[in-house]
Amino acid sequence: MMQNSVNQLALENNPDGILNTTSQPNQQHVVDDIGAFLNVLPPNVREGLDGTIDGDREVSGLLEVIIDLGRVPEARFVDGSVALNDKEVTRWDIDTVIAGLGRFGDDNRAGIERTLHRFSAIRDREGNPVGLTCRVGRAVFGSVRLIQDLIQTGRSVLILGRPGIGKTTILREVARVLADDASRRVVIVDTSNEIGGDGAVAHPAIGRARRMQVPNTELQHRTMIEAVENHMPEVVVIDEIGTELEALAARTIAERGVQLVATAHGNTLGNVITNPTLSDLVGGTQAVTLGDIEARRRRTQKTVLERKHMPTFDVVVEMRERNYVGVHNDVGRAVDRMLRGLQLPLEMRRLNEDGSVDTQVEDAMDSEDGFETAAFDLNSIRSPRRSYDTDTENPNANGRPSEPAETITRDEGMPEPPPIRVHPFGVPRDALRSGIRAMGVPVMLSESAAEADVLVTTKLHYGRRPPAVKRAERDGVPVYVLRRGTREQIEQFLNRFEVGRASTANGNGSHSDDELLVDEALEEAERAVERVLSGDRKINLSAQSSHIRRLQHALAARYNVGSASTGHEPNRHVIIRRRRR
Repeated sequence: MMQNSVNQLALENNPDGILNTTSQPNQQHVVDDIGAFLNVLPPNVREGLDGTIDGDREVSGLLEVIIDLGRVPEARFVDGSVALNDKEVTRWDIDTVIAGLGRFGDDNRAGIERTLHRFSAIRDREGNPVGLTCRVGRAVFGSVRLIQDLIQTGRSVLILGRPGIGKTTILREVARVLADDASRRVVIVDTSNEIGGDGAVAHPAIGRARRMQVPNTELQHRTMIEAVENHMPEVVVIDEIGTELEALAARTIAERGVQLVATAHGNTLGNVITNPTLSDLVGGTQAVTLGDIEARRRRTQKTVLERKHMPTFDVVVEMRERNYVGVHNDVGRAVDRMLRGLQLPLEMRRLNEDGSVDTQVEDAMDSEDGFETAAFDLNSIRSPRRSYDTDTENPNANGRPSEPAETITRDEGMPEPPPIRVHPFGVPRDALRSGIRAMGVPVMLSESAAEADVLVTTKLHYGRRPPAVKRAERDGVPVYVLRRGTREQIEQFLNRFEVGRASTANGNGSHSDDELLVDEALEEAERAVERVLSGDRKINLSAQSSHIRRLQHALAARYNVGSASTGHEPNRHVIIRRRRR
């Protein structure tokens, strides 16, 4: 019933537009008012666009039309750009478009009455328009399913992502769902009329939500506070929080018990933390000087960064693609761990064509930084490593033939196993040596990378891909990457071995990865790589130890396909998949 009423309402307000919908109740459907968009374009531009759409392009893929003085008009689609004709744009063409629009605001944006289309002007020094970016606005009903469970709990949600990825589209759907389906009092602070459309009457895509327009973008924070003080909302929806005053106003609203759903500039939570203007949204940061005892307990420097206060937003959603997002469900905990140089697993969600949502946890090794943050498994590190070289007589760096390390198993009553051999590449050896002595971890420094069980380097050196790093990854030697070679980062690295030793002593880390098991696991990974290269989306491999999983990740990297570890021990396994573009 709800979907039929939405379709009917959209058609009543969109007599010349295109409504893309299907008979499937859970699928997305789009209202784009394309007729109104085409009517304001100059005749030659409209004819070129009609010919392009009737040819090999679809109107659903049209993002924007570029009209610049003295250049040929250009249409930008999802999969590329197309010149519409060979006639240069004149001032008459630009004036024709402007005549069909509403008033331009101080942000140089205008629109068409009761539509979501946005027209942004480029002006010369005298203020005359010399270019227009004509973006097609679409109401996508059903896009909110990715985060619908998050907003219906009453928690405040911050949506991040690059320009044009669909943040405002989801925000518009959030306002409609909360106002119509959840019967909440929703007020939209519409900075540039992007959420509710141009004109005094809001677009029907926002449902029963109320819309407050912002007369001056520099005063958006005042409108945010006014919305709470004058209209008693349960939910406030804000697009593009971008200034310190707006961040402070958002925090004030949240402290009054009002749910916030907003977008902000930045691709990831890490971008917001390091942005001095917006870091207040996720708790802010401050330098804290620790006492000697506390610094030793944490194994950090005495001056560290810590979160200043409770985050304004409870949940952060990172939009990776239009229908693919990462979710931080506990922003406070995520910020605390990031400030300590650690990573938290992300909950990844993908919206399918049938309206269903696939959810999986992406571990830290598959995160954007790509660094392993879990404790090392001492037994798996000591396990024999398989080299992809077939020449076993190839001498190592010291001129001696390479020999596989012994498989060491520890029975009750046996002495402690030998220490882990770590080779530092670009990391201060003296700092490592003093950290090993202070922490008492079972680690010794190796003079040669060929004899090492683990290679540790910095992000700067790793990015240059030196031969030592390539050789280690080829041979299945774990490579640990520090952001910087500071004492704090080195102590966090050594702490992995201390945790790994404790799990070994408790009998939780004993893997016996013999050569036969390693060969079978790598053959399984090779078959999965072949299937992915042949067109399969992803293949789940069998559960393996952390050592074998590292070898499978290295094999996937050789063939330029994606890989990720998922699940919990003892069922943790690798997924081979197509690399995301």
